[in-house]
Amino acid sequence: MNKDQVKGVAKDTAGKAQEAAGKLVGSKEQQAKGLAKQAEGSVQKGYGDAKETVKDVAKGNKRF
Repeated sequence: MNKDQVKGVAKDTAGKAQEAAGKLVGSKEQQAKGLAKQAEGSVQKGYGDAKETVKDVAKGNKRF
């Protein structure tokens, strides 16, 4: 697991909390910010996953 994977999951979780808080107080702006943060987290985690795959393939631990 690398830092991009960890940060991505953290951003996704924070985004879900922000979206829920926005729904609770009726703020569409906070909901949108939460959804954007979730998307950013998903992209960052995907990038981290790709880095791990490349690293594993380079070490010979994974094959396609």
